[in-house]
Amino acid sequence: MRKKVLIFAVLLLMTGVSATDARKRKEQKKENTVLTSERHEIDNFDFLYNDTQYDGGNASFTENLLDEAFSHIGTRYRHGAKGPSAFDCSGFTSYVYRQMGITLSPSSRDQYASNHPVSRRDLQSGDLVFFTGRNARGGVGHVGIVVDVNADGTFTFIHASTSKGVRVSQSTESYYINRYVGARRVM
Repeated sequence: MRKKVLIFAVLLLMTGVSATDARKRKEQKKENTVLTSERHEIDNFDFLYNDTQYDGGNASFTENLLDEAFSHIGTRYRHGAKGPSAFDCSGFTSYVYRQMGITLSPSSRDQYASNHPVSRRDLQSGDLVFFTGRNARGGVGHVGIVVDVNADGTFTFIHASTSKGVRVSQSTESYYINRYVGARRVM
């Protein structure tokens, strides 16, 4: 009988320990989950702890916008075309922005008139840049999307050119250098 009581006590003790261990493991798992979610939240604020500037999340938008634009490199030009198999200049910019959920007018003049003016010294990737057309009468006739801006205010832009389709050009190219009209930021 004594042996049975001893075995019972040992079993009871082991059951109690395993229940306690299970409870502790459950609490530890819960604590780890909280720590993981807190760590995740902290990771969202890495910009506070490094030297890079936080831009309100626009970097990924601009990166996606430019990725979409570059995916059409080489697509042919066709007057009045809105993509994706062919584009004119404003058809290209409106198509690219539409893929990001933003509707722009399919007219370069309307895109110029309806978006926020940006000075050349404040240009950023993703801004729209406007040039006079071939007749060079001073009005807007061509539009592209800024890819990169140099410290001296010159920039590269992606656009649908009449001669080579969707391509990247420099603001310093002879055709564009004196035709620049201005820039607009899509808000």
